[in-house]
Amino acid sequence: MLDRIRASIPALPPAEQRVAKLVLADPRSFASLPVTELAERSHVSKPTVVRFCRSVGYDGLSDFKLKLAGNVNEGVPFVHRSVDEDDKPGDVIVKLIDNAVSALLKYRNDATSHAFERAIAALAAAGTSGRRIEFYGVGNSGIVAQDAQHKFFRLGVNTAAVSDGHVQVMSATMLRSGDCAVIISNSGRSRDLIDVAEIARKKGATTILITANGSPLAQTAQGTNQILLGVDHPEDYDRYSPMVSRLLHLMVIDILTTAVALRLPGELRPMLQEIKKNLRAKRYTQP
Repeated sequence: MLDRIRASIPALPPAEQRVAKLVLADPRSFASLPVTELAERSHVSKPTVVRFCRSVGYDGLSDFKLKLAGNVNEGVPFVHRSVDEDDKPGDVIVKLIDNAVSALLKYRNDATSHAFERAIAALAAAGTSGRRIEFYGVGNSGIVAQDAQHKFFRLGVNTAAVSDGHVQVMSATMLRSGDCAVIISNSGRSRDLIDVAEIARKKGATTILITANGSPLAQTAQGTNQILLGVDHPEDYDRYSPMVSRLLHLMVIDILTTAVALRLPGELRPMLQEIKKNLRAKRYTQP
């Protein structure tokens, strides 16, 4: 809810922006104070406080304060940090979409282009020279690894996705200089993935880490061949099912795939066209 309010500030009138900033400065107090005091602290009228609540998608001040009080307590554990028990389907739609959009926009502003440049250059070099590109992830991150492999193999590069811890160890052991290991982890605390990153590093492969900044996995990115693509988000990986983190990781994979495709040799595009043509022939109905 707070992320949603923060993202909506530029679209609000100046008076309502002052109310939004008061919410963000002290959400717990806002949820408990009467409208008169809220208006005084925001230097706006009482109707403006109510209009603000409606502008950000709530029925009024009472509804807003009720949801805010629940959101300050971090929503419903193991379901989603933004929803409340009594939310209607329309509330869930708005909250989840706003939460995702806010996280994506925040990542757009926070992403470090120089780290992406290094990762893209390493992946393009590996693809051009026929070296291996391995994607490692476990659990939900293993699904992201499979999506990455699905995207990269269409570029005609030597790629695989591995989610089994034992197979990851064997795969990383076979890596060599010029190969790339892309390691995906929401928490950055999986012992299996930290071990795999160390093995790949010792073998001389380039490791590209898609994980939370400051995590144990992120801290292994110390050498010239270790690249950190930090992905931070408001989800608590110990309590909530990962939704925003998955979208952010998939977005990172899309960025890497698109940029690498642009750098691979020119004969790639006719092959992609042929793949599309053959897939179209598999459809039961034609446009």
